[in-house]
Amino acid sequence: MGKLALVGKITHVPSMYLSELDGPRKGTRQDAIDGHGEISRRCRELGVDTLVVFDTHWLVNANYHINCAPHFKGLYTSNELPHFIANMPFESPGNPELGQLLAQSCRDHGVETLAHHNTTLDPEYGTLVPLSYMNADQHFKVISVSALCTVHYLADSARLGWAMRKAVEEQYDGTVAFLASGSLSHRFAQNGLAPEFAFKIWSPFLEQLDLRVLEMWQSGQWPDFCEMLPEYAAKGHGEGFMHDTAMMLGALGWSEYRGQAEIVTPYFGASGTGQLNAVFPVTPVTGSQVPKAQASAAEGYRAFSRL
Repeated sequence: MGKLALVGKITHVPSMYLSELDGPRKGTRQDAIDGHGEISRRCRELGVDTLVVFDTHWLVNANYHINCAPHFKGLYTSNELPHFIANMPFESPGNPELGQLLAQSCRDHGVETLAHHNTTLDPEYGTLVPLSYMNADQHFKVISVSALCTVHYLADSARLGWAMRKAVEEQYDGTVAFLASGSLSHRFAQNGLAPEFAFKIWSPFLEQLDLRVLEMWQSGQWPDFCEMLPEYAAKGHGEGFMHDTAMMLGALGWSEYRGQAEIVTPYFGASGTGQLNAVFPVTPVTGSQVPKAQASAAEGYRAFSRL
């Protein structure tokens, strides 16, 4: 019935917001902002009606959660970086119908997931910063998915991504984009050194690790990457333990995926962390891909647990 038209891995660095304000940082993140604008343009061209954002700033300690309120509106100040994002206005329509379908499909595939449509819960800035540039005119409906998962298996996140794609394609009458909102390496600069690392990666090791991963993405080395994801998330200080990436790859077909990443905003440093905007072609998948994804992710998690 429905269609998953676009999948992306996107940045949400708060310095994008600073980049719009008068001051010394004005204009310094225009490349990232332009990347969001390009992804938005592609979604509109593809007829996307809803953006589903895997948000690595939404921390949860049990279950997976979907914020599918009918409407979002307010002013947002980051509790983490209130000197970067303060009183940022936001407004977007939600999609309660799709949110419920996504949650039920996840439960049907063995991943306990709750959809919240009657809620006063606002999205976190992993959702709100991208929407500032992708959805300022409220063209798209929006759903936010928890992806800072503290006690969750990457295998379950991969299965969740797959289940959400199944829900879209088999039960939803519309066109959807999935956006994994999170960085590559995510080792923030040590306190007091943030200005020095405003446009740098924290260490040569992390920078080279990220660059090798991007080579793998661009050449389609998905079996190797899926196998190394848990260790990469640990040793690379992955944002949200890289559950957004596991969700994204689960939706694409995990280690059986045959597409190649297209870099929209080239890799850049921000306060020590590694960032980019990239899109991934959505290719056909088969039912056999899900068990393989689950097994590979589970094996990887055992390696992660020994680190």
